[in-house]
Amino acid sequence: MSKVSINNKVPAFNLPATGEKHIRLSAYKGKNIVLYFYPKDNTPGCTTEGQDFRDYFRKFQARDTVIIGVSRDSLSSHEKFKTRQNFPFDLIADPEETLCAMFDVMKMKNMYGKKVRGIERSTFLIDAKGVLRKEWRKVNVDGHVQEVLAAISDL
Repeated sequence: MSKVSINNKVPAFNLPATGEKHIRLSAYKGKNIVLYFYPKDNTPGCTTEGQDFRDYFRKFQARDTVIIGVSRDSLSSHEKFKTRQNFPFDLIADPEETLCAMFDVMKMKNMYGKKVRGIERSTFLIDAKGVLRKEWRKVNVDGHVQEVLAAISDL
């Protein structure tokens, strides 16, 4: 599967998500998409990031933008996380790292002095025509959602 790059069309994908759905890029033609990758359900930073997207959800909707979260967690874990945090958007389960590889978010990280391979917190903005317009890597959660929202206004 090819990797994404700025100002190019994002390759088609079809992956399982919460709500017994399969998310296909083509299903969102005509809408902007915020695809955010996070390391793990129910961890402090990932919970805060999801809550921020939840709290700004209506502002994204008003800008014709869909929010989709992605991690390697199972659908079962995602369903619990989504319910517990009252997320109004879907979460894609990517245990095979299909989407993670396409967006090149798997990195070696330091966890308590140990090298581990995991998702680098990253967000991608895809326009209504399916073209990748902006990416944020090594995301710092504080203020990130507002920055993404502001970038949509520039599309």
